[in-house]
Amino acid sequence: MSSAPPTIFSPRRRLALRHRMRSLQRRPDAPRYLIDDMIEDVMERIGFLRHEPESALIIGDWTGDLARQLGALGCTVTSASPEEDFDEEAPFPTKGFGLIASLGTLDNVNDLPGALIHIREALAPGGLMIASFMGAGSLPRLRAAMLAADGERPAARMHPMVDVRAGGQLLQRCGFARPVVDSRGLDARFGSLHRLLADIRAQGLGKVLASPAPALTRTGLSRAEEAFMGGEERATEHFEILTLSGWRI
Repeated sequence: MSSAPPTIFSPRRRLALRHRMRSLQRRPDAPRYLIDDMIEDVMERIGFLRHEPESALIIGDWTGDLARQLGALGCTVTSASPEEDFDEEAPFPTKGFGLIASLGTLDNVNDLPGALIHIREALAPGGLMIASFMGAGSLPRLRAAMLAADGERPAARMHPMVDVRAGGQLLQRCGFARPVVDSRGLDARFGSLHRLLADIRAQGLGKVLASPAPALTRTGLSRAEEAFMGGEERATEHFEILTLSGWRI
């Protein structure tokens, strides 16, 4: 008898984060470079593989761009998101998709193996899954800044993240055929820690840990800002996008 997965992330905080992201994205200057990169990557992958799905389920694309691009190719697209009552950790209500693309949502589910199994079960035979989310190696300057802020008593402020090796093990464990795992980096420059945090919130990457850390003091925030900028006028932060892909046979 399998045990329940540990509760690392708060579903309530996760939904609040997604709703806040939607609100912030209504601003004309809202950043969206991470989702844009994921969408471009999905289209490049299916083109390279010459995969022409008749139907697709797109999870987490709040822009609608991937659905439009696939629709232009004659694909029937269903869109879903966690903030629209779509539960990735439960069996999907509809099955038989030729493609399921999950964009930026699987890095904060408590039962990642279960979510991947539900995706595989919702694919038609010969269907393809492409799942992209933030992976290990992301936000190294922010991590260092948080450690500097807390000093000798660091708090859990950053999410645990999946690396390439663990991603490959997950795909094999969940029964995907021809599994492929890779990661790619995306760098962005910021004039302050505040600017980075604003970008993170606007793109749905804020903290949703089930056990909240104590608020930073004013002194801690000052230490974090100093550590993040490192004496530079602009600091380069790194995002590592992990992509898992596999087929249902």
